[in-house]
Amino acid sequence: MVRLIQHLVEAPRACSYLSNETASLEHRIMLDVEPAMLEAMLSRGWRRFGPDYFRPACNPCEACVPTRIITAEFVLTRSQRRARSRADKLRIEVGPPRVDEERLALYHAWHKNREIAREWASGELSGRDYFYQFSFPHPSAREIAYYDEEAEKLIAIGISDETPNAWSAIYCFYDPAYARFSPGLVNVITNVAIARAQGKPHMYLGYRVSDCPSLRYKSDFHPQEVLVGRPGEDEQPQWVRQNPSGE
Repeated sequence: MVRLIQHLVEAPRACSYLSNETASLEHRIMLDVEPAMLEAMLSRGWRRFGPDYFRPACNPCEACVPTRIITAEFVLTRSQRRARSRADKLRIEVGPPRVDEERLALYHAWHKNREIAREWASGELSGRDYFYQFSFPHPSAREIAYYDEEAEKLIAIGISDETPNAWSAIYCFYDPAYARFSPGLVNVITNVAIARAQGKPHMYLGYRVSDCPSLRYKSDFHPQEVLVGRPGEDEQPQWVRQNPSGE
C-alpha cells in the first residue's frame, strides 16, 4: 500500500526556465509506489526524483508541457542519426541505479561545466544526496550507463523509470570531454529504442518549455504527444498529437 509521507505546494519563487515568470511545484513524498501507479501519475503530468513525486502548480502560467514520444512511429532526424552513429562506439549497460565515487565524480564534472557555460548555481552532491535523487530504491528505477570501451571509462549516466507501458527519461549527465557524442540526445534515443523493443508505446520526455533554450530540444522528437492541462486522479488524461511545427 502506498504511504504518503508529505503533500505540499511550494510558495511561488523565481522560475528556473523563464526569467519573467514565477514557479511553484506540487510535491508528494511517497513510498511503496508500484510501477502501474507511477505510470498513471506520468500520464497526468507527474515526474519523480527518488521518493519525491512532483508536477507544476504555477498559476496562471502553463509553459511546462508534459511530453511523450510515440515509440512505434518514432523517426530519427538527420542529426539524431548522426548522434546515434557516433554512439555506436559506446558500450551501454542497463541496470538498477547505484551510487559510487565514479558516478559522483562524473556528475560533479558535468555540473561544474554547466555552472561555467550556463551560469548554473553550484550543484555539489554528497553520496547521500545522490542516493535520494537518483538511486533511491524503486521497482521502476533504471540506470543506463554509457562506457568508452577503448578508454575503459564511464562517460555518461541516464536515469530512467520503466513502467508496464512506458519508459520515462528522468535525468542525464556526462563527461564534458565527450560532448561531441551528444550524450543527452543519445540517451533519449536509447530510451525510445528500449521502449520500442519491449513493445511499450510511450517514452515520457518530461516538460517541454518552448521559450527555454535548454529545453527546446524536446520539440525535435516526433511523433510526440502533449498533455492538456493538469488532470486529477479521477479525470481521464487527454494527450494531443503534435506535428513537427508544434501545431
